[in-house]
Amino acid sequence: MVWGVIVIAIIFLVVGYVVIQGTRASLAWRKAAAAGDVEVIRQILEDAIGAWRSSRRPKEVPPEVWRGIQSMELLEVGPDSLRISCAAESEYRLLDGRWVETANPLQGGMAITARAADMIFYELPHFKPDLVQIDIYTTFRDPDGATQRQCILSTPATREAARQVEWDEWTATEIVEAFGGRYLLGESDQPLPIEPRGIVAPSGNGHKAALGR
Repeated sequence: MVWGVIVIAIIFLVVGYVVIQGTRASLAWRKAAAAGDVEVIRQILEDAIGAWRSSRRPKEVPPEVWRGIQSMELLEVGPDSLRISCAAESEYRLLDGRWVETANPLQGGMAITARAADMIFYELPHFKPDLVQIDIYTTFRDPDGATQRQCILSTPATREAARQVEWDEWTATEIVEAFGGRYLLGESDQPLPIEPRGIVAPSGNGHKAALGR
């Protein structure tokens, strides 16, 4: 009986020590991130992105959107900002014996952007960025048949703008437009490549440009 009490007491002490050490570590990371330590912030982001890549898809998130989230790559880190890239491709469905495009990469990219912004602003531990730039890339094929990834959507989302977003009510397009997403459309309303830039603050509402209009 006495030995059982001693063992239980030791277990409580060990668990308590682990919890205290974990709390201290979390506070230290949070303090360093708040002070603008870029290396600590980078580690926080890389750990979070790695965890998201290996996480199971939430039921409410479509598979194609989660694939985009799991393609996330960290491009730039600042004291209060970050820039990431994600991949988006066309979605197809077999109808009457032929494959029909049901969503182009821009539509998928907007859904990925909205989900990524939500996760980074509200699920990221220890670091609360003021600006998140999300660049969406897709595959283009040149006349010779070679393929390359190019940016089709660049969205500088701010925490201030995020507070105004109705996440459960707005469409992905409305969220991207509210953040000032930048993209380019061709004559057939297919996305065209744009030149991605470094981390930039939004200058206004989102906009699109259409060639030939």
